[in-house]
Amino acid sequence: MKVAVVGAGPAGMTAALAAAQNGNTVVLFEKNEKIGKKLYITGKGRCNVTNASDTDAIIKNVVTNPKFLYSSLRSFGSEDTMRLLEGVGVPLKIERGNRVFPVSDKSSDIIKAFDRLLSQYGVIVRLNEAVKCFSLSGDKISSMKTDKARYNDFDAYILATGGMSYSATGSTGDGYTFAEKMGHTIVPPKPSLVGVYLSEVGLSDRRVSFDSSYRGISLKNVELTAFVNGKKLTSEFGEALYTEKGLSGPIVLTLSSKLNRYLPETIELRLDMKPALTEEKLDERILRDIAASPNKDIKNFLRGLLPSGLVPLYLSVCGIPEDKKVNTLTKEERKRICLSLKELRLFISGLEPLDRAVVTSGGIDVREIRSTDMRSKKIENLSFAGEIIDVDALTGGYNIQIAITTGFAAGSKIES
Repeated sequence: MKVAVVGAGPAGMTAALAAAQNGNTVVLFEKNEKIGKKLYITGKGRCNVTNASDTDAIIKNVVTNPKFLYSSLRSFGSEDTMRLLEGVGVPLKIERGNRVFPVSDKSSDIIKAFDRLLSQYGVIVRLNEAVKCFSLSGDKISSMKTDKARYNDFDAYILATGGMSYSATGSTGDGYTFAEKMGHTIVPPKPSLVGVYLSEVGLSDRRVSFDSSYRGISLKNVELTAFVNGKKLTSEFGEALYTEKGLSGPIVLTLSSKLNRYLPETIELRLDMKPALTEEKLDERILRDIAASPNKDIKNFLRGLLPSGLVPLYLSVCGIPEDKKVNTLTKEERKRICLSLKELRLFISGLEPLDRAVVTSGGIDVREIRSTDMRSKKIENLSFAGEIIDVDALTGGYNIQIAITTGFAAGSKIES
């Protein structure tokens, strides 16, 4: 069999490798000047290539269509990925959260390993050649046109063109267009693992506009709870970071992957700066601190409870003058301070755009793909792999593992 694989990211490279290992003649088409371009920037250049967890643990971190991956993950999971890479001379290490990186902390070592494997199994790599369209004969692809030639001698095709995140690396959504023209349903792409934009911040009876003056302020050991149309959806505990237009950081990225399909419905976040304390315990602490320093201005007092850069925001939300002495605070003012620390409301105006997302949520509807081999249920000689499929996961190496797993499933089932 002669196989065309479109896209040389982790999914396409693995698909090409697996198909070649079966004795097929494989040509890998990549419109960029090099393979694995997006891998260069993953994990801040360190390449969090997989997560050293078992299938069930990985599935728990898949946000969209996790059941679709059971079969393929059992066939090629994280242990297989680690064995594959270490087998061609890339030592790996496991860090916090079972994240797996090359010992060198260089993503280029992962890409070089794939390059060696592709060469070892005779995969023909055609760089700087962009696929433009496919022609059909009935329910089969009969030919493929690139910006350099038309090909009508391939028996099977694997689309691994990625999603729409980090478009500078070549993920521009071409695969969605190709698949849709061949009769596939595309779940609208949305950003996942991305920051949020905020319009206002406040309490139930008072809001203030969000502005860029809080940019760069980091939050640690906080809890962020998401509400959709007033109904609690989910909570995350950990770190966050104020940006010029909103909020980002680990817990925000995680929440974004669960919120992206609810927009433009009303989404509200509630920020708890003191999750270890109940509102009553927090009030007791404030009373003790007031007794210890009764003549402090409230702006200085709050620096013991908040990052100093956030004090003006909280005073504005509470409607308290910054030079007010803490021993003159009313019970109602003290209650507002406690409430703002426990349940500051953050009103979302949107998510950061797809081009800034770690991964794309959406893509080809999994109901139109066989989960065992990633084969299209509509086009006889077409398969899919990677981010082009409507499957996405949280951070931690899961998304690259999904790409590798689906790539292996697509390529390994093509018999010569």
